[in-house]
Amino acid sequence: MNKYIEHSPWEIIENGFNPDNQEASESIFSLGNGKMGHRANLEEYFSGKTLQGTYISGIYYPDKTRVGWWKNGYPEYFAKIINAPDWRGIKISVGKQKLDLYKCKISDFKRVLNMKHGYLKKSYTAELLDGKKLEISSIRFLSIVNDELGIIKYTVKPLNFTGKIKVLSDLNADIKNKDANYGEKFWTKIEQAFVPFPFIVTETKKTFFQVCNAFVTKFFINKENFNPLKFRSFEKNKYLGYEYEIKLNVNQELTIYKYAAVTSSLYYPKDNLIDAAFKNLENAISEGFDKLFDEHKKAWEEKWKLADIYIEGDVAAQQGIRFNIFQLLQTYNGKDERLNIGPKGFTGEKYGGVTYWDTEAYCLPFYMSTNDAKVAKNLLIYRYKHLPKAIENAEKLGFSDGAALFPMVTINGEECHNEWEITFEEIHRNGAIAYAIFNYIRYTGDKQYLAQFGLEVLIGIARFWAQRVNFSQEKQKYVMLGVTGPNEYENNVNNNWYTSTIALWSMKYAIESIEFVKNNFPDDFKKITDKTKFHLNETEKWQNIIDNMYLPYDEKRQIFLQQDGFLDKELIPASEIPKNQRPINKHWSWDKILRSCYIKQADVLQGLFFFEENYDIETIKRNFDFYEPLTVHESSLSPSVYSIIAAKIGNKHKAYELYLRTARLDLDDYNDEVAEGLHITSMAGTWMSIVYGFAGMRIKDNKLSFSPFLPEKWKSFEFRIFFRDWLLSVKITDNSLIIRNLSDKEIEIFVKNENHKIVGQSSITAKI
Repeated sequence: MNKYIEHSPWEIIENGFNPDNQEASESIFSLGNGKMGHRANLEEYFSGKTLQGTYISGIYYPDKTRVGWWKNGYPEYFAKIINAPDWRGIKISVGKQKLDLYKCKISDFKRVLNMKHGYLKKSYTAELLDGKKLEISSIRFLSIVNDELGIIKYTVKPLNFTGKIKVLSDLNADIKNKDANYGEKFWTKIEQAFVPFPFIVTETKKTFFQVCNAFVTKFFINKENFNPLKFRSFEKNKYLGYEYEIKLNVNQELTIYKYAAVTSSLYYPKDNLIDAAFKNLENAISEGFDKLFDEHKKAWEEKWKLADIYIEGDVAAQQGIRFNIFQLLQTYNGKDERLNIGPKGFTGEKYGGVTYWDTEAYCLPFYMSTNDAKVAKNLLIYRYKHLPKAIENAEKLGFSDGAALFPMVTINGEECHNEWEITFEEIHRNGAIAYAIFNYIRYTGDKQYLAQFGLEVLIGIARFWAQRVNFSQEKQKYVMLGVTGPNEYENNVNNNWYTSTIALWSMKYAIESIEFVKNNFPDDFKKITDKTKFHLNETEKWQNIIDNMYLPYDEKRQIFLQQDGFLDKELIPASEIPKNQRPINKHWSWDKILRSCYIKQADVLQGLFFFEENYDIETIKRNFDFYEPLTVHESSLSPSVYSIIAAKIGNKHKAYELYLRTARLDLDDYNDEVAEGLHITSMAGTWMSIVYGFAGMRIKDNKLSFSPFLPEKWKSFEFRIFFRDWLLSVKITDNSLIIRNLSDKEIEIFVKNENHKIVGQSSITAKI
């Protein structure tokens, strides 16, 4: 762990500059607006270790797969949201001396991410090699009002000299991904020029997306408009900039405003990209920094009115949850059904910025509860539109007749992950997508979604599961061989309980959905059956599998076995692993990990979390008490599920401990990997650990139900949620639950199994 971030309820604060922390800070202080984002790279020169990163959602490159041994079925490429042109450069020189934060003496450094208003600011004093001192400050934001606009306000003040200062404002499109498989650059230049604004149009190789980056730089001295008379231009392929020379007196303040517009062929015809970017810049100049900044801050305040979780009495926990919510809101806004949520969002290259099962299993509940239902619906439609590709993916692996295997990793529906034990065997992701359809309909009440989109997906998934099992003559049961469950520290196992359980549930839900659509939307049902060539007798096979599936179980301990042979392992609690060997994935061989009993993340417990209504509390507790001590939580997705289950079984201390771990996973760098980027998708699990865990929110008999408790360190906590036609405010204190119905329509809820009615625009207080 590396705890250098100060605790604060609304800000992420770094006091003092340590170049060794720069890559971690680039992740932690990142910015985004749903359409584009970037790491917190410095505007200035920096010759230390850095991971430059700017990203545009939906713009990707199919980087050719690189493996030592090709296997049939391997994807030909790994899709990557690629490093995009960088417009942020504001580089300062005095004479021949560059303001390089790695080489200069830096004092009074402070970097602040303001989460309430969505901007990054920093300030410091720099002493150059000859003793000249400069006072620097900057504010940077990516507008969420105009999500094609980024703005920097940068201030320079000479503290002990009068002299000429050079300012290089540039645009660099000659960049590459650090994780490029073959070291190639993914962009080609289409056009670049300086007038009327400096701009570069680039195009991705193979996928042929085009992006225009354009910028303009404005100067003020002591708040008065200033036009530098002395400047020169720099230009080379995929790079251009202006260097200005400005004379400043001691304590004279130079303020630089840099406006950048980023337009892409996702939203404009290619021949209109430049004009669209220029129009954005013209409007930005006309409105000015202060107005744009004020509009941006007000828009963030509106977001927080719905999404905030307020915790009284625990600043570390408060900062953690707001940081997680802030990054989720920066990453995805639900406006475009073509976009999804990458595990690193706009904060790093790892995982390629593409879609995993994390979206359906972890992110969907957050977006359902904190936004209009359309936002969550677009996440599901993203998968629906990829159904033909999912059928193709299954066909490549030998499946037929419309069986669908959704990819482990994708951006366009095509599988692009090439680790065989994950690509071919971590098939539980299919079940998470089916569960997300169920979860969305249960929560929003949008049953028509089944007829419009959901049933087609469920049929494809059920067909896959029916073909993926085989009948064991020895067991006289259906079995599921050669899979990898959510616990990736065990590969190629037989009868993983979670995978088999969610497969059975998916087929059962598909059967129920078929009956529902047939009876309630007969016209749609006819269209679906014609399109999918579905016959009702298919469900007989599915039901036979459901009735005769083998699920591993230990009678002695009365627990579900993670898979066949799990009890052959030496069961040593994770607490006995020496601290200097943690995390084990950075200290142990893969062979040693695979033979150990240690669990990366929730596996059996993932199933108990999804389907808890099927199990009594004693069963859930037995399984938690057995598996939690063996779990090393080396997946970012792990602590939140365990925290929710711990809360469910009344283990309040463990629930809080695991909440704090997931909430501050990146801020305190628990797994020593934050420099690679943040864990965006697991941040939604942090939200769940409060709302589903501490507040105990569930859906019971089609109504909201709460079974809350207050963590020991907290005085209270409060949040808002959308549920169908209602907006509710929920507050938990040490002895009561207060729910305000902010809508006009009456709602019925349960509090610890007791029914309550809340008329519109009123509240109830229930003892807990």
